[in-house]
Amino acid sequence: MPRVSESDIRAELDVVEALIAQYPEGVARATLENAFVESQGRRIAKRTLLRRLERLLTEGRILPDGGGPQIVYRPGPALVLEPPDPEEGYVPLSREGAQVRGLMRRPMVEHKPVGYNPDFLRVYEPGVTWYLPSRVRDRLHELGRTPDNERPAGTYARDIFARLLIDLAWASSRLEGNTYTRLDTQNLLEFGQHAEGKDISEAQMILNHKVAIELVVGEVDRLGFNVLTLQSLHAALSENLVGDPADEGHLRMRIVDISGTSYRPLSIPQRIEEYLRVLLEKTEAIPDPFEQAFFVMVHIPYLQPFADVNKRTSRLAANLPLIKANLCPLSFVGVPERAYIEGTLGVYELNRVELLRDVFVWAYGRSCEQYRVVRDSMPEPNPIRLRYRTEMADVVRETVQSGAPPNTTALREWGEGKDVQPDDLDSFAEIALGLLLSLHEG
Repeated sequence: MPRVSESDIRAELDVVEALIAQYPEGVARATLENAFVESQGRRIAKRTLLRRLERLLTEGRILPDGGGPQIVYRPGPALVLEPPDPEEGYVPLSREGAQVRGLMRRPMVEHKPVGYNPDFLRVYEPGVTWYLPSRVRDRLHELGRTPDNERPAGTYARDIFARLLIDLAWASSRLEGNTYTRLDTQNLLEFGQHAEGKDISEAQMILNHKVAIELVVGEVDRLGFNVLTLQSLHAALSENLVGDPADEGHLRMRIVDISGTSYRPLSIPQRIEEYLRVLLEKTEAIPDPFEQAFFVMVHIPYLQPFADVNKRTSRLAANLPLIKANLCPLSFVGVPERAYIEGTLGVYELNRVELLRDVFVWAYGRSCEQYRVVRDSMPEPNPIRLRYRTEMADVVRETVQSGAPPNTTALREWGEGKDVQPDDLDSFAEIALGLLLSLHEG
């Protein structure tokens, strides 16, 4: 009998886990067997199912309830998904996320006034504490993996930069109430055309995003989670939008109030700077880029280190570890504003991350779907030109400097003298000739 591959086992594990997710109160093994047949059109052997269940239990992906013949299996944390209400346009929710949403929708008079809780940050231990469970991180890595994971930091984001710039500038601004459409955003960024009837501050917000995105993508190899990086992002995002230019890129020195919540941020400047440094040190020490991204989305808005533009800063900062690792970036396209706000308020008032986590995971899956299509539509780089990129630049430069008319024979001979492989010589000469013929004076 042929040996079952690990990929086939993982596929069955995912199927079983997804089936159990449909039974929030738990499901017996016999019911699970029948559900497997209905969903897959084939039976799964009892012993095989038992092994899959044991592995899911070991990995913490499901939970047992009871024992012996009466045992049932329940979904693990952050796995039960409630289908979104099509009228409301929400994201699918875990059981815990739905609970946070319910608490946030209570009348405001029932929301207890709260201040900044330093223990929320203090108890987090990088590499030990995880806001994103291991199976969620594994899934995000699987979704976000790109062909450029071994190439220099930021390669993938630069390849899709034109699309990313418009998507992220538009979607992040929309979460702040900006009314520019995606087409309006594209016209502004590509042609400098302002949308008629829109407030000038909306154009400023989008243009500020452009500067910040260019910073993250263009300088990703030298940026890290430190105060200077965060201040640089904030300065770009807040330019001409925060009233007092002294607040652009500078830590908060005054009290701020947040509308629509009972949460009151920290007001002592020395404590703000102290906790920001702790926050950034912990972020830098987190060993997983997705956990880093989500951690800053939780803690930067919660601390409110700047007088305004904190959430925008956190969204751009969240992309830094993803772009650095050549993972698919997070554009926030399609994220329902209400879900994002309620998730953030859950952090503010309850120090609960589950609703914001549901938004983050859904948003990342959506981004990966979009950019996979973008990348698949891009032409593959010519392997000869990629393999001999240094030699190609040299032969073009030397031919131009010599003043001799280019021809394939001479270019082929040049390649022979530079260790271009015999099978590649004809293609090398043709590509080099094409590059030379495309040149113009200046």
